[in-house]
This record gives sequence, structure tokens and C-alpha cells, in this order.
Amino acid sequence: MTHDKSETSSQTKKNTGQGRGKVPRLNKAIYEAELLRLQERLVEMQSWFKATDQRLVVIFEGRDAAGKGGAIKGSPNISPTASPDRGTANSDRAPKDPVVLPALCRASTSRRRDPALRPFLVQPWRSRARDGLLHPEEHRLFLQQCPIFERMLMDDGIILRKYWFSVSDDEQERRFRSRMNDPMRRWKLSPTDLESLTRWEDYSRAKDEMFIHTDIPEARWNVVASDDKRSARINMIAHLLDSIPFEKVEQPALSMPKRPQSTGYHRTDRELQLPVPDRALDVAREAGKPLKRRSHEDIS
Repeated sequence: MTHDKSETSSQTKKNTGQGRGKVPRLNKAIYEAELLRLQERLVEMQSWFKATDQRLVVIFEGRDAAGKGGAIKGSPNISPTASPDRGTANSDRAPKDPVVLPALCRASTSRRRDPALRPFLVQPWRSRARDGLLHPEEHRLFLQQCPIFERMLMDDGIILRKYWFSVSDDEQERRFRSRMNDPMRRWKLSPTDLESLTRWEDYSRAKDEMFIHTDIPEARWNVVASDDKRSARINMIAHLLDSIPFEKVEQPALSMPKRPQSTGYHRTDRELQLPVPDRALDVAREAGKPLKRRSHEDIS
């Protein structure tokens, strides 16, 4: 199996006389407008899943800093309006238990019996097989059993989608350097991440072998070019929506009830409570745009 073009090393590019410039980015305004449109469809899809008791597992995989985590963590880039009681996000870590597949089974089957849960799985055990964190026999067993387990999920009626986020080595290095110099994101960078820079082609070969065993006809890996994160998110979400045959569910009509007359309740004296200091009021005043607060009596 040949490597994805986006995952070919920079050294190979240099040897063939090919160079790569700055990654073209999708215009931010266009991105936000399309993302909002897709988010509306995602909410519709969630309503359909709840109404029909269908179940969905979406697996996000890829190299370190490929953008898979940012695409789903808390669903900020997929759907900030998604209901948290209709889906979960799970990031599997390296197992202490040397038996890999049972650990994956526990992580997935603990959710699959509850029709209210539509879990999104990020960075599953496949990355452990890819990154050489398993013994050879564990690796062989995983590659043998993983497709069997995926077929078990689908035989149980679960809709399974798998996405591989493909990033070039120079873009990965740029993202690592950005994280290293940003104290707000430094926590996302680990020694294992940095080591991957020196093992690019080793990981490429391991990924190719993983694809040979796990890119099965019933559940193909959908490869997302992710050098441009905005485009990657748009393309992945659009593909997911187009691959699910959901229909719009009519929502029940709601009406606001009238407040009943007061029964004589009196709020506890505020002097007995410990309020949080109004830092926002101070910041606004210092900026020359003071705020006028409502009377405390109006707030419960």
C-alpha cells in the first residue's frame, strides 16, 4: 500500500525536487458560515437518532496533531449546540492491561446497550498498534481481532464510521512548534509527540499495515486531508451527515406557561450570603464602558 500524498515525508519531497509552500487556508468567514449550516444539520441528525433509537459510533484517528481531537473535543468544532445527553466523547489511553481488544470492548460495549448514547471515540487502541506500543504478539492479535469486533458492533445494529486525519510532516512540525511556544497549549505536547518526528516513516509503515487489516469493506477508513484544519472539519462533518440516512424530525410545539401569583415568598437577606466579587464591573469601568447593574431585588 502506498502512503497518502499528505503523509509523504519532506525529505522525500526534497529528494524529488518538489517543495511545499504555506498551506492554503479556507477563508474564516466562509468556514464559519458553512460550519453553522452543518451544525444545524447535526442537531437534526441527533434528533433523528433519539427518535429512532439508532446508535452511532464515530472513530477519529490520525497522527499526533492531525486535528482529530480538536474536531470533536466537547464538540466545539462539530456542534456547540449538540445536546450533551445525546452523545459522548471518549479518548482512550494506553492500557495497563496487556490484553488490548478486551479493553476496547469494555470501552465500547459499556455504551452500546444504551440507546440514548451516541459515543464519539477519539484516539482508540489503533494508535497503540500504529505507534509500536504493543508487543509483536499483542499487535498481531489486535490486527486479527479488531475487524471481528467492528463487525460485531455493526451486527448489533450500530452505525460505524471511521475517519483518518492525514497531515503532512512539515505541517505536523509547525503545529508542534506552535504548541511548544504557547503556554495555553503546551500541555498538549508530550515527549511521545516529539519522538514521532524522528519516526515518521516507521509510523507510516505501521499505519499502512493497520489499514491492510482494518480497512474492511463494511467499515472503510475515510481519509481526511487535514493540513488545513478548517477544510478538514467541514469535509469530515459533511461526509458524516451525507453518509447517515436521517430524516428531519418534527419537534413538539412548546408554549411558555404563565407565572402564578406570588404566595408571599421573601428572599433570604443577601447579607447572609457570600457573593462573588464583580470583577466584570471593574474591568468595564477601567475600559471606560461602565455597566449598570439591575437591582439585587430583581435577581434571585
